[in-house]
Amino acid sequence: MSSGATAQDRALAAAEQQQAETASTRIQTAQTEADPEIRFVPREVVQDIPDSPETPAAEEATYSAESLRQLVAQIDTSEDMSREMMCLAQAIYFESRGEPLEGQLAVARVIINRAESNRFPDDYCAVVTQPSQFSFVRGGSIPSPNTGSAAWTRAKAIARIAHGDLWESPVGDALYFHATHVRPSWAGRLSRRAQIDNHIFYR
Repeated sequence: MSSGATAQDRALAAAEQQQAETASTRIQTAQTEADPEIRFVPREVVQDIPDSPETPAAEEATYSAESLRQLVAQIDTSEDMSREMMCLAQAIYFESRGEPLEGQLAVARVIINRAESNRFPDDYCAVVTQPSQFSFVRGGSIPSPNTGSAAWTRAKAIARIAHGDLWESPVGDALYFHATHVRPSWAGRLSRRAQIDNHIFYR
């Protein structure tokens, strides 16, 4: 009689455990169906983090130079130039290739200042080809430089330096300049910024 009661107790306990496990399984199934995103993974999951869209593809080049001449020597001029940068380099070449590097940079600075001013067109090519502004422009077109010359290589380097604001020019915010051998009537109405070799710069 005692052993029969014990067997019944064991059978009852087994039945209760099976019911509890069945109920637990139903609860987990219901949760999974309610939220299909839930997944039980038996190991650590490592998720890749996408690159930030604000992270640049490549770091900008950095330069260390004690003089403008050293900086010009460090600039890579072998890469293709955009149309705007080409116009800037051409203006430097035709307007000031006989000037010292500081004078060439000053001419570039004036063109950039004009493009940034609301008094002039808003891009380098339009600034350079604006009627009656630069004497080397003929019929609204810029002549072709001697691309195999050292002067052209320097002009391209100066254009990159000026555009990247890599070297400070004493002409600052100048918008106008003229050669020292002429006396334009407008010069007296402007503020003189600097004279570099054969050019005087004004704002």
